[in-house]
Amino acid sequence: MGTPPRQPARHIPTLVKNPDLVQRRRRQIVDAAVKLFIENGFHKSTTRQIAQAANVSIGTLYEYVSSKEDILYLVCDAIHAEMEHGMADALERASGHGNPLAEVVREYFLVCNRMSDHILLIYQETQSLPQKWRRLVLESEVRITGFFIRPLAQLMASGSIPLLSEAAMDLIAHNITVLGHMWTFRRWFLGRHYTIEDYIRHQTAVILNMCHTEEPFLADAGFGPIPGR
Repeated sequence: MGTPPRQPARHIPTLVKNPDLVQRRRRQIVDAAVKLFIENGFHKSTTRQIAQAANVSIGTLYEYVSSKEDILYLVCDAIHAEMEHGMADALERASGHGNPLAEVVREYFLVCNRMSDHILLIYQETQSLPQKWRRLVLESEVRITGFFIRPLAQLMASGSIPLLSEAAMDLIAHNITVLGHMWTFRRWFLGRHYTIEDYIRHQTAVILNMCHTEEPFLADAGFGPIPGR
């Protein structure tokens, strides 16, 4: 699985011509909306309440979005934008030294920690999105998962981990994605027992161990080769 370039939230039309202003104002609207959606639920929150919480007039809000569903899509887009930017930077930092997978996992988990409320909201309210927005959100989720494939391939090329099939790499990448989300879903428990740094350290060890044992373990258990090997 590759990581094709990310398309910005240009799908949502705006009356404002200044792209920097659009980005800043939409982030202001998104941050206000997240709090309202979590407190009141998506369906009970109104665009007027969102405008008030964002300290903009209702008229100004409609210069940047045309509906409450647009705002929910922008919440999803903000998360994916921060994840992709951070993970791309992590890959660059790890180029030529260090463990690229550990670097990308760390950055991904840190974003999950910073934006845990946003991530929880996505899981709760994605079904409220129109089909066209829901499709884009799911495509972004797959693209985020693809960021783990490149460092896995680098580790295999360097001999740091055994050769894995494409199917095994794909499953490991999805496992990593879910481990990041788990910090959000189980925060009520994990946050009492681990700092985010503890969580990153322990889960990175689990992930790297998974890379070393995934296919040998399955073979020893009598499952035979993984399809795509």
